[in-house]
Amino acid sequence: MMQISILCSSADHPVNKWLESWQRDHSREHEIAIYRDKHDLPGGDLLFLVSCSELINAATRERYKHTFVLHASDLPRGRGWSPHVWDLLEGAESITLSLLSAEDGVDTGPLWAKQKLRVPRHALHDEINAILFSGEMALMDKALELVSKGAAPEPQNPDMEATYHPRRTPRDSEVDPRQPLADSFNKIRLMDPDRYPAFFRLHGHTYTIELKKVSEDDKDHD
Repeated sequence: MMQISILCSSADHPVNKWLESWQRDHSREHEIAIYRDKHDLPGGDLLFLVSCSELINAATRERYKHTFVLHASDLPRGRGWSPHVWDLLEGAESITLSLLSAEDGVDTGPLWAKQKLRVPRHALHDEINAILFSGEMALMDKALELVSKGAAPEPQNPDMEATYHPRRTPRDSEVDPRQPLADSFNKIRLMDPDRYPAFFRLHGHTYTIELKKVSEDDKDHD
């Protein structure tokens, strides 16, 4: 039985439902706790950093045998913030998840595993989250398997150019109302309607946008 800590900074983040389910699924084999603040971390065997906005220093990491980061890019490409959003905005139809060891440099640690996930062009925010978070839970399972086998991570590919994404800001969710809907759809579908809604300004006011997918059966209810 291992002592496992999960650090997810926000209790409101949608990934928490998946983390709580993962915690329940593994509760018979391991002691697992979810934390919001790095100062509450007790130490143990494994530490998972999932949607964590805090920098975890070496002193904290040394209290665990392994500290893992889940990052939604094909590292070393896409280091930094919200990588899957930036990639999908650029037209990507798949994303890669990386499981890596935490180091002082952001997203620079050695890699344990990667997983490629297809994201359909019609998928909306909640559907994309389901694809992403399910993949992250699978990589957490993979981490348990690799640690139990005594595996070790490998350095990031030095022949692959590292790229970096900036932190997203509210203005990145703004839509130009003069553009055709087809041109704005990709941005609108990616925005979290609760935390970072897509919005536009018109006639001296600001309006938020929420998309809902309608099935053929829904359209025929009349």
